[in-house]
Amino acid sequence: MFCRNNLTKKIISCGKLCGVKNFTPGYSGNISARYKKGMLITASGSSNGYLKPNEIVYTDFEGKSLDKGRKPSSEKLLHAGIYKLRPEINYVIHVHAPYLSSFASAGKDLMEPIMAENVFYFGGIPLADYALPSTTELVDNTIKFFDKYDAVLMANHGFVVASKTIEDAYMKLELAESYAQVVLNTQILGGAKILTKEDENAILALR
Repeated sequence: MFCRNNLTKKIISCGKLCGVKNFTPGYSGNISARYKKGMLITASGSSNGYLKPNEIVYTDFEGKSLDKGRKPSSEKLLHAGIYKLRPEINYVIHVHAPYLSSFASAGKDLMEPIMAENVFYFGGIPLADYALPSTTELVDNTIKFFDKYDAVLMANHGFVVASKTIEDAYMKLELAESYAQVVLNTQILGGAKILTKEDENAILALR
């Protein structure tokens, strides 16, 4: 288990990368890391691209701040729900990346097998039904997909990805955003050629 300072540095570095890539414009999105019996999560109103150490808040898995006077992200229960469901998960990234958010806002998932790499790493990226941000309904609608998937689109909202390492979570975010852009481009070109079920199964067998 990493110490708090190391985890804070990881979250800040990830936030900067997300900011450079425009995955988390303005004050949107939040990042967390499993820590002790709870998590470290970005503070309410913080900007992921410009995080400071005092904007990383320690909470329990009920979303209660364990740092006096510091308010965690309003999406704290979403992160906590994923950690409680998946004990092997150590990091969660929630962003409003433009291409992924476009699919989420259009009510379209990314489940069709179009590119081998995405089939391999994701299997598919499902779409969770809309609910008001920061509500238990949003948590329930979203985390149920994490029993089978590591990344989920959130209708009219954004994207959330989870992994054992923050590096893997970030790389999957990059891959997913690029994939969303490719899928959109194929629609401009007349539609993607979908891989067959046999092709999909052969890719998944490589895992």
